[in-house]
Amino acid sequence: MEPQVADYFAGVVALAQATFEQVEYTIDATPARAILHLQAGYDSYRIFITELFSEGTRQYRYYVLQGDWVEAGFDNSPDPRAIRLKYGRIGKKHAGESVPHLHRADKTELSLTEEMTCAAFVDWLKTNLPSAQISD
Repeated sequence: MEPQVADYFAGVVALAQATFEQVEYTIDATPARAILHLQAGYDSYRIFITELFSEGTRQYRYYVLQGDWVEAGFDNSPDPRAIRLKYGRIGKKHAGESVPHLHRADKTELSLTEEMTCAAFVDWLKTNLPSAQISD
């Protein structure tokens, strides 16, 4: 794992440990890719964070669940609905393209977003789920 990726993962884990409860994580690294899987508690919510670095690209998933209900899920996967929303249609030029987006209402609503980081996700939680107890 490259030193800058290791440092980035360490920062994500440190922020999660300072913010959430019951933080558990694993890092799986090979010369070709590095993956951070993190789970935590946040008030009555479950938090799932995945960060993947591979071939110079970063993919992420930041999800907050209430039971099995997806309250919010930020990711930049090549989701066909997100690609259509951004470009009107998929086409060869954009097939498989990573598009930052947000899932709400148990993944029945989708909107485009800017690129997400763990710090921005924590800020979003503080603003959009104010009933949850989160430390500063």
